[in-house]
Amino acid sequence: MKFSIFATAMLIGRSGAALVSVSNFGDNPTQLQMSVYVPDKLADKPAVILAMHGCGGTGQQYLQQSGYTKLADEKGFLVIYPTTTHDNHCWDVASKKSLTHDGGGDSQTLANMIRYTFTKYGVDPAKVFSTGSSSGCMMTNVMMAVYPDLIVAASCYSGVAAGCLAGSPGASPSTADPACAAGRVVKTGAEWAAQVRAMYTGWNGTYPRLATWHGHADTFVSYLNLEEQIKEWSTLLDVAYVKNLTATPQTGYTEMVFGDGTKFVAYSAEGVGHTVPVHPQEDLKWFGIA
Repeated sequence: MKFSIFATAMLIGRSGAALVSVSNFGDNPTQLQMSVYVPDKLADKPAVILAMHGCGGTGQQYLQQSGYTKLADEKGFLVIYPTTTHDNHCWDVASKKSLTHDGGGDSQTLANMIRYTFTKYGVDPAKVFSTGSSSGCMMTNVMMAVYPDLIVAASCYSGVAAGCLAGSPGASPSTADPACAAGRVVKTGAEWAAQVRAMYTGWNGTYPRLATWHGHADTFVSYLNLEEQIKEWSTLLDVAYVKNLTATPQTGYTEMVFGDGTKFVAYSAEGVGHTVPVHPQEDLKWFGIA
């Protein structure tokens, strides 16, 4: 397979670091755009983070919003910043194609971006992570469900459980069934887990570790969706609630710890609306990027 790349921006003047646009990363059934932030000095067998923008955004905008570039320069990891131009620039988290392993939807295109980094940059398959805000958080949940063979761990800001929008005519505020964002899609943990397992019926392994964040004052994607994510992933990861850690990682935030805290944690942000700001340092701790 031939890969075609070209640099679109020199983002760090003191180094050769760049946001590189990749025009041919493999099958691209949904015509997404791929850019990858490449630090001047890559670590040996580097980590890669798939970082996805919210509705109306772009990968380039999320590079600025997420704040990973300085850390990538320091630690030598890659960040994929994809862009969707469909459905008001929202990720497809609703169609059968996207909610099926190698089903031909956005999730497959994103998986192919990750696979490209294995060949091009020698990424360590044990160091593949996903994150995103709003629609990007929703797609992170989907990537965890549909590609647990690729994603090792994830963080997620102000989204919904994988499968919450299944069958909706779209995934943007103007096209989606409003029940999901309003927190009216309510299931048991077992029901959520069964829905996720049906997305990749051939998978018998473990699911990715998750740290998920939601603002208590979010009226756009209801805070009630945090409970549904908790039910879904605590069931899939087989961990029970243990304790709250107040003022963690900062004043106004509460960390809910499940099991021994290494597989699943959830953060509630008092007074925070849509979306919870990205916490890149906390993400790196969760991912284990030293």
